Amino acid sequence: MMEKSLIEQKYSDIESNLKHIREEIAEAAVKSGRKPEDIDFMAVTKTVDEMYINHALDSGITLIGENKVQELLRKKPNLKLDGVRKNLIGHLQTNKVSQIVGEVDMIESVDSLKVAKEIGKQSVKKGLVTDVLLEVNIGREESKTGFMPEAVDESLCEIAQIEGIRICGLMTIPPICEKTTELCKFFENIYNMYVDIDSKKIDNVYMKTLSMGMSSDYVPAILSGSNHVRIGSKIFGPRIY
Repeated sequence: MMEKSLIEQKYSDIESNLKHIREEIAEAAVKSGRKPEDIDFMAVTKTVDEMYINHALDSGITLIGENKVQELLRKKPNLKLDGVRKNLIGHLQTNKVSQIVGEVDMIESVDSLKVAKEIGKQSVKKGLVTDVLLEVNIGREESKTGFMPEAVDESLCEIAQIEGIRICGLMTIPPICEKTTELCKFFENIYNMYVDIDSKKIDNVYMKTLSMGMSSDYVPAILSGSNHVRIGSKIFGPRIY
């Protein structure tokens, strides 16, 4: 009986968290001159039990993101995924590419030419075109993967020529900042890069998605131009590893 009530409490928390997040997203969207529906709201499901993911899906979530290939493949059969998009958002090793191509709607974390080539190769084998985002290491941090800002243009042009891939935008995780103004500079830098790339009209490059902003910083990210936020712990509570 106690176990059931704890589950019901968690369901209730998820519902109220989603309501609060949607209100904040809507307010930030309007402040940035857009509509609430212009912002893609992703539920990040890393380490989250399938029953809680399904409750979020029942509560209107239509986009989920997983960090690890194996975790996504393990959970997928147990999830209510009709009409739900599934993205891979974590670092992708080349030896896992064949397992994930065709299993997700987008790979958001293309961080090297090597990975991009393997995605293209496996996509062609399966008769698919895989939508990808290029991950940009906007803070030039050694601890993070991604293309350095000065390498993005050249890398993007090379990747755009790979058969089996469609570039749909950029993704980033900024450094931890003490001040919101400092954080927003990183967000604004990548937004300017995103707009600049879009203006060049490069073949096979469609700047539709700017993925930035997580549980702790999605509001300033939206105010800085993000149209795709990745929120996990603020929906489901602290991760249990």
